[in-house]
Amino acid sequence: MDLPNEINLPATPLLVQDEWRKEIESLPSWLRRSIGKASEISTVQRIVKQRQIHTICEEGRCPNRGECYANKTATFLLMGPICTRTCAFCQVDKGHAPMPLDPEEPRKVAESVKLLGLRYVVLTSVARDDLPDQGAGWFVATMKAIRELNPETQIEVLTADFWGGKGDNKSTNSLQYQRVTRVVEARPACYNHNIETVQRLQGRVRRGAQYQRSLDVLRIVKSLNPTIPTKSGLMLGHGETKAEVMEAMEDLRQVGCDRLTLGQYMRPSLQHLPVQKYWTPQEFEELGAIARKMGFSPVRSGPLVRSSYHAGE
Repeated sequence: MDLPNEINLPATPLLVQDEWRKEIESLPSWLRRSIGKASEISTVQRIVKQRQIHTICEEGRCPNRGECYANKTATFLLMGPICTRTCAFCQVDKGHAPMPLDPEEPRKVAESVKLLGLRYVVLTSVARDDLPDQGAGWFVATMKAIRELNPETQIEVLTADFWGGKGDNKSTNSLQYQRVTRVVEARPACYNHNIETVQRLQGRVRRGAQYQRSLDVLRIVKSLNPTIPTKSGLMLGHGETKAEVMEAMEDLRQVGCDRLTLGQYMRPSLQHLPVQKYWTPQEFEELGAIARKMGFSPVRSGPLVRSSYHAGE
């Protein structure tokens, strides 16, 4: 599928700011909300900044971060803030050389979990196609460090696809299979991997990823340990149809996916893909009801829902 045309930015920073301001002001009313108490947000920001670690809550500017912090949940971004892929929707920095791994990061994350008193933690990461195991072992090491200091804290993982590269095959001995296996054997409370959008739009939205490859991640998890809940999510607003969303949900159920999140794509900047449609709260409610009838449980469906929204529940 063809990649999207580059967005032509206005010639001067002033015009850029004016165009961006107009786009923000045109957001539907249901996408405007307070991010929560400044004190709760600043506490998390201070702790992660002191330890030079990252959260997707901050890197992705999640609109729900204040609510999640208040509920003692947070999502840590492992292996640095720079991604080796160039997805056209994502706020996380990309296109530069990734940072070397910080050998102290697992310990720093574990200490932050303890200081913040987190009951439920989601571990995600940038894609690290440059690493020999693409970061699978780093998830395991961080989970171990958290459990040593916080034995009661539950840990959900939201991983990349761990694709083995062009030479990889689809057999059970594939590199992807081996890497997913390492994480599954660490027994997360939930294994999350997002397909992000419908099959037709994968090439435009998720550069470097593939729809079937992502379904394979969830299939592998269930084949290894059916007791671990699996989860996936889609961002709506890239031009998908309701029928395509339903087809994607059916594909997820076919690989045993248990939990689902549906949220609205919100353009992070003029350099990202433009929003094609703002789905209404009523449409999200309808899709959520359909998902529940398909067998997903729980389902989080709403304009401001993100992958880790109410994950601890």
